[in-house]
Amino acid sequence: MKILILGSGGREHALAWKLAQSPRVSTLLCAPGNPGISSHAELLALDPGDFHGLAEAVVRERIDLTVVGPEQPLADGVVDFFRERGLTVFGPTRAASALEWSKAFAKEFMERHGIPTAHFRRFGADQLVEAKEYVDTCPTPIVLKADGLAAGKGVLICGEKEEAREGLTRMIEGRAFGDAAATVVIEEYLEGIEASVFALSDGKGFVTLAPAQDHKRAYDGDRGMNTGGMGAYAPAPFVTGDIMETVRRTIIVPTLEGMAAEGKPYVGCLYVGLMLTEDGPKVVEFNSRFGDPETQVVLPLYDGDLATLLHGAACGRIPEEAFTPGQERPAGHALCVIAASEGYPGPYRKGVEIRGLDSLEGRGDIAVFHAGTALQGGRLVTSGGRVLGVTAHLREGTLADAIKRAYEALAGISFDGMHYRRDIGRKGLTT
Repeated sequence: MKILILGSGGREHALAWKLAQSPRVSTLLCAPGNPGISSHAELLALDPGDFHGLAEAVVRERIDLTVVGPEQPLADGVVDFFRERGLTVFGPTRAASALEWSKAFAKEFMERHGIPTAHFRRFGADQLVEAKEYVDTCPTPIVLKADGLAAGKGVLICGEKEEAREGLTRMIEGRAFGDAAATVVIEEYLEGIEASVFALSDGKGFVTLAPAQDHKRAYDGDRGMNTGGMGAYAPAPFVTGDIMETVRRTIIVPTLEGMAAEGKPYVGCLYVGLMLTEDGPKVVEFNSRFGDPETQVVLPLYDGDLATLLHGAACGRIPEEAFTPGQERPAGHALCVIAASEGYPGPYRKGVEIRGLDSLEGRGDIAVFHAGTALQGGRLVTSGGRVLGVTAHLREGTLADAIKRAYEALAGISFDGMHYRRDIGRKGLTT
């Protein structure tokens, strides 16, 4: 099987790393990829937004399956474009991926189908006054969400009503998140424990992978701004078998059935961002693709053949062998810590030399996934805010062991201004 991956980040590196292990995969390509991905796949100098160029490459290279990594090509309709040309692709259509690219659509969809989530109201760009009046009726904290895609950063959690009013002004009038905030969703703040679940669907059936926990805030103790994710671990111990059954029954099944009933059958990876509240699991957000950095801890723990699973789903039927027992509660643990550029998630410098990766070569328990790297004059340098995902994956041992291994590995890596959280996985030790 020949597979093409679209994207260039840590998620795509983890997908390439896992797919390269499949005996069914003869050739792996990635467009455009990154220096880390080049260890597993041939890189194509193509933009994931160049649908014509991608389709021509798929035909020319006789690709059997294209796997879409990032959300933007999905929102722009790459799956529709490929399917119209008879090309096999893993990912939801533009209409189905609205669960991610429109927070308002996702909330209203959940309301229509009785899927548990926070109470909410949506407001358009011409409703700033009404939105501020609504804030006055809300208990604090108050959550403001940009309707569109904002690279995981379009959320403000406001402790005071005045802060929420100022946030609305920044989002709607100040265009803090650009066109993504043309519509704003104001919603109830949910108390509880956060978790992430991936459901890989063929439109009807689905496979769920190990539950994970992401760490969105920039600094230890969940302080600082929201980021695209500063680290993750799996399996999350507080997501018990009973909770997973509730998530399947009350969230995943009605979501897939509801999308099919509305003429938008969901094929691809449905990322379910959860809050485990006193009233049960509730949806914080949906993503229409593998989450980042959760992919870097979930895939190392998956014992099945990922190529078989993704190809079967893309063709409309997940094969029986993909439904392996115990896949949601695998042996071992995985933990990923993100090494970020100084200033991230704000402005940051690029082109900073990365040192120390050679010291980790041959370590079977450590995988370093490149998220924002480039080659410059033969040197590996930074090219993004999130630079590397250092992942420890252990088939035996405890979460504490995985934490220790990941941070020991991270200690051997350096670049000027590098920062990372030092408490990834700590919440899982208190359960």
